Amino acid sequence: MSELTDALTAAFANETDDDIAQAAAENIDDFAEEYDEDLTSDRVTDLLADAPYDGFQRRFNWVVGELAAESEDCTDSREFRIDGFGDLAANPDIGT
Repeated sequence: MSELTDALTAAFANETDDDIAQAAAENIDDFAEEYDEDLTSDRVTDLLADAPYDGFQRRFNWVVGELAAESEDCTDSREFRIDGFGDLAANPDIGT
């Protein structure tokens, strides 16, 4: 695991259960590897604290959306959310 994953897992563990904390931290690490190599755990936890929702999962998904909006290259943040693309989403591997 990376330092970012370790730091976020510890921070998220105060908010949710260990499995979700780990998955969320890994998703942020994946996002950072693909779109924002300079992303810090402080930036993520600050956004989480400012999220306008209740419940860790909704707040986390909002954070992912905010990070994606800051990145010119990320046009679809769903893969980094807690539930990924979700059951009702179109298959991302089938496209135009």
